[in-house]
Amino acid sequence: MATVDEVRAELAALEDPRMREVNERHGDDHGVNLTKLRAVAKRLGTDPDFSRDLWATGETPLRLVALLITKPRHFTPDELDAMLREARAPKVVDWLVNYIVKPGPHVEELRRRWIDDEDATVSGAGWALTAHTVTKKPQLLDLPAVLDTIEAEMKDAPDRRQWEMNTTLAMIGIHHPGLRPRALDIGERLEVLKDYPTPPNCTSPFAPAWIGEMVGRQGR
Repeated sequence: MATVDEVRAELAALEDPRMREVNERHGDDHGVNLTKLRAVAKRLGTDPDFSRDLWATGETPLRLVALLITKPRHFTPDELDAMLREARAPKVVDWLVNYIVKPGPHVEELRRRWIDDEDATVSGAGWALTAHTVTKKPQLLDLPAVLDTIEAEMKDAPDRRQWEMNTTLAMIGIHHPGLRPRALDIGERLEVLKDYPTPPNCTSPFAPAWIGEMVGRQGR
């Protein structure tokens, strides 16, 4: 069985200074190619106890591996809450929410706990779970009330919260035809992410454009 120091050394050997430079512009303090990092995790296999040891280091690449070698059922809501508040690197937050929280049994509890938090990273996670719920279990939400909140707060929200609120707006417009006109209207009026640089052949995150493209693909 590998040790923390052995995994740390293996990841350090994979560090690419140019990749670190790019990642650090987005707040991620590592330079490891994620495909290679995933290969390290795959070789280690599922190991919840070792995952906790790796997470405890506080080091971004080790935490990313930790999230890949555990399972959602191994965490309580309080543990996940503490982990989110410790996880400042955007990629760690993203993987924690998408790989551990969303597939787990505590989505609604944590969504409600996080969505109005004063910390933008935490509330952003709450909104990410709300966007997920819009598509998976919309019956748990009062969607018109969600649109009310987005309309009132998204324009001036901190970046991370704003991004996830915008995603929620787009998901409502894409998946709920009855609310699509209002979602499009909110997006057009607020103009959030309207000028976001989008590479060719990629979908703009500007909600009206996003909704229009996805609905067009679905033919509905």
